[in-house]
Amino acid sequence: MPGLTGLYAITPQDLHGQALLEQVQAVLQGGCRIVQYRDKSTDSRRRQKEAQALRTLCEHHQALLIINDDIALCRNSGAHGVHLGETDSSLEQARATLGPNRVIGISCYNDLARAHHAASRGADYLAFGAVFSSSTKPQARRAGLDLLRQARRELSLPLVAIGGITPENAPSVIETGVDMVAMIQGLFTQPDLEEAARRIDQTFKAFRGNP
Repeated sequence: MPGLTGLYAITPQDLHGQALLEQVQAVLQGGCRIVQYRDKSTDSRRRQKEAQALRTLCEHHQALLIINDDIALCRNSGAHGVHLGETDSSLEQARATLGPNRVIGISCYNDLARAHHAASRGADYLAFGAVFSSSTKPQARRAGLDLLRQARRELSLPLVAIGGITPENAPSVIETGVDMVAMIQGLFTQPDLEEAARRIDQTFKAFRGNP
């Protein structure tokens, strides 16, 4: 399985079925190696089917599938991990259910104390945002570039930046030292998803001196 680095694609809430698989395949072909399936609906049968199909697709591309806020769906679909926010299940509950080998990511918003606490309790990565204003969550707390730099200085775990990130502003975010940039609308509204993903992948490689 790949490391926690690079473009972190989060599927839009309204993307389903064959269109979901085709668009995720495009970003995987562009170099993305981390996909989060985010579906807050109550259609458990469809969510199970889509999660299993995405897991198969991600494994074909040596990529990780992370499930948003659903420990049971992560376990039942064979996904590689789960992402939890502050109102979701606890990290301890997720670890007890999923075991030591699944990835558990924690949303830290703009709260470094929360990040340090999650790191001490066994989180695998920490997410900060919104970095910029976001159409997905317009009222989200802001975690700007200076906070990302501070988080990088203080924390050794992989860090994710999220919120209003696009291929155009991603370099300024990557420059802070974060390991991943998470994108929803900034990625899935692009006219060429594969090319947009490749652009982000190449930006990461350039900053690491591996173009």
